Amino acid sequence: MTSTSHATQSPPLSTGDFDLFADDYVSDPFPFWAEGRGCPVHTSERWGGSHLVIGYDAVVKAAGNVPTLTSTLGTSAAPTLEDRTDPYAPRSIINSDPPNHAPVRRTMLPTFSPGAVAAYEPITRGLCERYLDELGDRTTVDAAVEYAQRIPARVIGLILGVDESMTQEFIGWVRDILERGAENPEGRQKSFETLTEYFAAEVEKRKVEPTDDLITSLLQSRMDNGESVSARDILGNLSLLLLAGIDTTWSAIGSSIWHLAQHRGDRERLRDDPAIWPQAVEELLRAYAPVMMGRIALDETEIAGCPVATGRRVLLSFPAANRDPEMFENPDVVNFDRTENRHLAFGSGIHRCAGSNLARMELRVALQTWMDRFPDFELDSNDTTTWAGGQVRGPRHVPVIVTR
Repeated sequence: MTSTSHATQSPPLSTGDFDLFADDYVSDPFPFWAEGRGCPVHTSERWGGSHLVIGYDAVVKAAGNVPTLTSTLGTSAAPTLEDRTDPYAPRSIINSDPPNHAPVRRTMLPTFSPGAVAAYEPITRGLCERYLDELGDRTTVDAAVEYAQRIPARVIGLILGVDESMTQEFIGWVRDILERGAENPEGRQKSFETLTEYFAAEVEKRKVEPTDDLITSLLQSRMDNGESVSARDILGNLSLLLLAGIDTTWSAIGSSIWHLAQHRGDRERLRDDPAIWPQAVEELLRAYAPVMMGRIALDETEIAGCPVATGRRVLLSFPAANRDPEMFENPDVVNFDRTENRHLAFGSGIHRCAGSNLARMELRVALQTWMDRFPDFELDSNDTTTWAGGQVRGPRHVPVIVTR
């Protein structure tokens, strides 16, 4: 495997000089976590300096240490050009702490309730069928580019009420901001500004012609005190839905197909025992959780005995926590019979992913539809899987050979 990151090699975590954007870390971080398990927190001065938290208990406690470890100054894995102190800048629930966080979050939850998500399941299945139809009779397929990346981009577009012609534009903005942002902060900033301008224009359209979508819903929502949701919170949360709802889910779908392509036993289990699907989805989320979130220390604090200075960046590695042997037996083994599975794929604490119901549905439906069409498939040994990482880790190219 190779990655799409810019670096080459990262020293071990224990050296204090690791690089989370290095090729070898992005393509295969699991040995780094295993080597560093003696300590739940590691430190590096690269990329502006940060503490990487990999222990399950340490991640949960740090995620709950609000507002000392704040989200208001940014949640990225590396420094950005955004001015989070600007009182007019777009603000999402993931970049908000109490008391602003909960009232706005509650206005979004109806869109992602189990009932609302269930209504999108047949639509999602139809999209998956269509994308597989478009593959024609080919037996060599890029499961990431031609399938996984397209599904959440369109589902999010439907929730936002925007035309399908925007799908590739959405994908480009997501990759500029989350995938390439660390090495190209100017490009990240430009794409973020373009994205914000786009949603500002969409908001103005809904004010004139309301429709049945999230943009209109946020405009019409009232918070607990009866006030409207502010313009900055509307713009921030529309941007959040686009960024968080696309890359994370396509990464989970792509990683799961990559795994299944290498494990015939797991494919057969899913085919022969449909009742195992709910547990299988949770186990794939645990094993291949894509998201790491950042916090900034507002005051001096500590994490698992490690001192954290004011202004220091703290990176909560939910994927590493999900592989902690203190929490999960044989954590590097994907076991569909795992019943004790309190994974952190959707985060922890007040900032836990509001769209988890939607992500679970998309992952399950995407995999079921793929398996129905291609009950047997394997990685193409003549091609290479590539990965992107940093904030969100997932495959960007998954070449497979399918049996029809």
